[in-house]
Amino acid sequence: MKAEKPHLTHEHVRALLSSMIRIRRFEDKCAELYTQEKIRGFLHLYDGEEAIAAGIIPVLGPEDRIVATYREHGHALMRGVPMDRVMAEMYGKATGISGGRGGSMHLFDAERNFYGGNAIVGGGLPLAVGLALRDKMRDEANVTVCFFGEGAVAEGEFHEAMNLARLWSLPVLFVCENNGYAMGSALTRTEAETDIHAKAAAYDIEAAQVDGMDVVAVEAAARLVLADIRETGEPRFLECLTYRFRAHSMFDAQLYRDKDEVEHWREKGPIVRFQNWLNRNGLLHPEEVAEIEEDVDHEIAAAVDFAENSPWEPLETLTRHVTSTERPAPPPPPAPASETIETTYREAVKQGIRDAMSRDDRVFLMGEDVGAYGGCYAVSKGLMAEFGEARIRDTPLSESGFTGAGIGAAAAGMRPIVELMTVNFSLLALDQIMNTAATIRHMSGGQFGVPLVIRLATGAGKQLAAQHSHSLEGWYAHIPGLRILAPATLEDARGMLWTALEDPDPVLIFENVMLYNMSGTMAATAGAVEIDKAAIRRTGTDVSLITYGGSLWKTLEAASELARDGIEAEVIDLRVLRPLDDETIMASLARTRRAVIIDEGWRSGSLSAEIAARIGEQAFWHLDAPVGRVCSEEVPIPYPKHLEDVSVPQPPVIVAAVKALLGKD
Repeated sequence: MKAEKPHLTHEHVRALLSSMIRIRRFEDKCAELYTQEKIRGFLHLYDGEEAIAAGIIPVLGPEDRIVATYREHGHALMRGVPMDRVMAEMYGKATGISGGRGGSMHLFDAERNFYGGNAIVGGGLPLAVGLALRDKMRDEANVTVCFFGEGAVAEGEFHEAMNLARLWSLPVLFVCENNGYAMGSALTRTEAETDIHAKAAAYDIEAAQVDGMDVVAVEAAARLVLADIRETGEPRFLECLTYRFRAHSMFDAQLYRDKDEVEHWREKGPIVRFQNWLNRNGLLHPEEVAEIEEDVDHEIAAAVDFAENSPWEPLETLTRHVTSTERPAPPPPPAPASETIETTYREAVKQGIRDAMSRDDRVFLMGEDVGAYGGCYAVSKGLMAEFGEARIRDTPLSESGFTGAGIGAAAAGMRPIVELMTVNFSLLALDQIMNTAATIRHMSGGQFGVPLVIRLATGAGKQLAAQHSHSLEGWYAHIPGLRILAPATLEDARGMLWTALEDPDPVLIFENVMLYNMSGTMAATAGAVEIDKAAIRRTGTDVSLITYGGSLWKTLEAASELARDGIEAEVIDLRVLRPLDDETIMASLARTRRAVIIDEGWRSGSLSAEIAARIGEQAFWHLDAPVGRVCSEEVPIPYPKHLEDVSVPQPPVIVAAVKALLGKD
């Protein structure tokens, strides 16, 4: 397929110049409004870089997708996002394109496939990979364009995204807007190799460099690479050499460069350069330029008026768009079990994955070694032979990259299951989980959700030492926008995944490593289970033992030991760590009037502390004793077995804690 060259008709050159003037004057007005304190926060302006957005975005089709950076006003305007909605967003008004929730750095428009600005440098790159992965898996001939600055190439996510895009042959156009400065650091101070497009070429991605101050050159290059992507399905890389005329943000004093340098670049800026060329060649007359400027000024004035007169969102809706209000219907109760099957926790999880993939072709599993090796504790072994390499997708060791790709695919309608081999490794993906998966619904004003499931192995007991053995689920339970599950039974191991994949928001499922080999019987008809409620696993009258995950069975063992001494303990399996089921906890305490919380997280700042605080707030007058806690010792999990065992809650310690609470020690 040959690229169609720009047709420099009068209409076309006028449109190019008009687009750049429109962006420039909008940014000038934003700077003015910032000094008037009408716009606040960080404000990153696109002055000097207009030729890139104006040259690339109009060449895209309506079904193509765009991922931008925090300097994205020009991208949004070129994509057709209405200027008045953009300005209202800058003000933080309810009529803003993101409902006022995102501000300058987070413009979203689902209608126009504009997946937003991203304030995390490099954070949008894995998202773009996931969007393109979705299109490839659905056999749809769209292209995802990802804009980012040259500072992003120092981030690990840049390299992870390049590798994934090339490895999986994904239709992504990566556009590096190289303005020479990552905030206040010149490229020569931050990069050993300053030839940015050479970095992409190192991943065997065809890369080109273009003068980003020449709108015609940018458009010609864009047409060429986009045609190439559409023909081959392969990623391409375009480095646009440009310069920003204003500070990095409005807080930036620009002490790292002098005024002469800026003025030198202004003299060859994209608008001046193109307009002079048009004048010299008689392609556009001065009165037409004046007409363009007048039209733009009227549009900007109308946008400001719209923003000024738009309402603020009422305080009563503060918590809107944290999670979806459209919850899936609760699963029906399982059919009466005519027979049971003998299985293990590992096999129950595998069956849950198999069920999900069989009933919904949008579901796929990806993670490190999930194919032939079987992934985390061999849970997925054999599934690649059933479903193929496209849906059981082995990934490189790039947790942030493939987790971000899962987020992107989910935002575009897929139902990915991302496996992170251990909870410790998940910290490499924490940026994508917290800053994108958990926040994109809120930042976009409810336009985008992330129906993603992330599975993680958690807990100690395998003598794997400190970097494979911690229980960090309490950390994730701190984050609004996520649902946190901890299945402890065979039925939950199989059925929670089913229900989680129906959820419109990201769900993290923590599977305790000590449960994988646990065997037992399960109803052959076992299927979806609810993911909203805690469960009473043992009734009692003397004390409520509150726990989850791998500690459930140790707690039940402790309860049996206590019963032999005449102490009847009620055991609550939390199952869902966010949102917590306060109702079940408080109802139990109304019966027992005492509580001990068993948590494999560390004591300080733990989930147990949150539960204890809620009990104090809601059930203080029901209590006959202070809330007790049994937590992991505050040390990194050690390697020797005898030390590892005493580092985490064990039945004898639980028994002792209960007896101490009852004054029977």
